[in-house]
Amino acid sequence: MIVDDIAGLRRILIDNRVIAVVGLSANWNRPSYFAAKYMLEHGYTIIPVNPGQREILGLKCYASLAEIPGKVDIVDCFRKAADIPPLVEEAIAIGAKVLWLQLGVINPEAAQRASAAGLEVVMDRCVKIEHARLFGGLNWAGVNTGIVSAKRMPSPPLP
Repeated sequence: MIVDDIAGLRRILIDNRVIAVVGLSANWNRPSYFAAKYMLEHGYTIIPVNPGQREILGLKCYASLAEIPGKVDIVDCFRKAADIPPLVEEAIAIGAKVLWLQLGVINPEAAQRASAAGLEVVMDRCVKIEHARLFGGLNWAGVNTGIVSAKRMPSPPLP
């Protein structure tokens, strides 16, 4: 089932605490790194999955989902849409509960396959943004910087 309602997203983030982050970058300024670090700091267990790395965020990195020795609740995918179908098969094989496709990652066929196998699917959403939005972490995450504001600013004088 595809989940895109507030109650469903909240339930997923409360009930599922182990996240395998596929495509997690070791580069601190990449979205995957920022999201994983945020979730780690908010009590989630993060399992990096990146065949090009041995360790990220001080955590052992795995080359594939199949290599992870323990249980995984959420498979959080920072991969392009075309790369998702094999990840769905791996997520099913390891008994994951949720397939989470990050912002901009949309693959309806893969989502349908995952749903048919009993996984919940979140598509085109960021786990960090949703957690911050639903649990009050937007200001902790550096979003409340004052650079972007809904406050009306005086218009500059006309020449």
